[in-house]
Amino acid sequence: MPRKASRERGANATQSARARSVSAPAANKTPAPVLTPGPLLTVSAAYWGSCALHAAVALDVFSPLAAGPASAEKLAPALGCDARALDMLLTAMCGLGLLVRKAETFALTEQAEAFLVRSSPRYQGHIIRHHMNLVESFGAMAQAVRTGKRVRGGREWTEADRQDFLLGMFNMAMGIAPVLAPRLDRLLGAAGLPGMAGRTRMLDLGGGPGTYAIHFCLAHPELHATVFDQPTTRPFAEATARRFGLEYAPEDAADAGGRRLAFIPGDYTRDELPGGFDLAWLSHILHGEAPEMCAEIVRKAAAGLAPGGVLMVQEFLLNDELDGPEFPALFSLNMLLGTEGGQAYSARQIGGMLAGAGLASIRRLEFSGPNHAGVVAGVKP
Repeated sequence: MPRKASRERGANATQSARARSVSAPAANKTPAPVLTPGPLLTVSAAYWGSCALHAAVALDVFSPLAAGPASAEKLAPALGCDARALDMLLTAMCGLGLLVRKAETFALTEQAEAFLVRSSPRYQGHIIRHHMNLVESFGAMAQAVRTGKRVRGGREWTEADRQDFLLGMFNMAMGIAPVLAPRLDRLLGAAGLPGMAGRTRMLDLGGGPGTYAIHFCLAHPELHATVFDQPTTRPFAEATARRFGLEYAPEDAADAGGRRLAFIPGDYTRDELPGGFDLAWLSHILHGEAPEMCAEIVRKAAAGLAPGGVLMVQEFLLNDELDGPEFPALFSLNMLLGTEGGQAYSARQIGGMLAGAGLASIRRLEFSGPNHAGVVAGVKP
């Protein structure tokens, strides 16, 4: 055989071997996932589950099951429902993981027993019914985005709607306040901020039922708290305080008479705020306002602090890149639908408001509540 042909054959063999060595791993690669519309359609139809839950809570289908498993046929007369339709709704609750079915009977899951039975101290039905009241406005979101104007708020809330909102806010706060209050001194110290030692006067701005004021006082016996909010919230705040063994000072009282809670009626977007505080707490009030008004609210709260006072803001926080997380981003749209200028904010944006009010040592505390709730704090020099 001529040498040239031999060399060519050897070269071809070498190239084939190289080709096999390169292509062999490619054959073992995991196939790329097939792109499907499934996840997109799941998001599109997510309201089905929400509306089913809203209906179940509005009908209070969970509370009777606290006495034990029951069939739809047995529950229907007491709930005023059609038995066949109720069976379908209870089946959907099984699909959502809130009930379990055995033959014709339905029973509560642990989650449903804790949060959806009216007699439970952790009942969340009020905030769920509040969410139900928002559904119609979410259906008009395209209009709100086109116009930049809210689409909710034309009709007055009923008393039941208002109670659902207030009780819902109380229940949500009860998931955070008892945990946050005893940790507050350590959290402030870990952020390099002055702690709770020596602090005696706290402002709970827009505090509603005063849940945080109550739990901060319970965790820090030397603390006295003032709730500043609309006058219509005072009866609910007083009732809430009594549940925890505390009382509000009488209205317009010059002397609190040893009581550790006070209530000052007012509108923090219009009125000047009281002063002389060494701690200010602004929980979930800024998201209802436009950035300029938020800056003004923070300025007024900071002006009411004594030197060395700490101002803390709790909100559902967007990340600093403003591309999530999901709940604060969607909550921001909720504010578009229902307010003139409200939105969710990032920790950086809130920190800028605190800096603009003259506060220093601005930090985000190492605390995270449900739905990406976080706390940003600063100190008055």
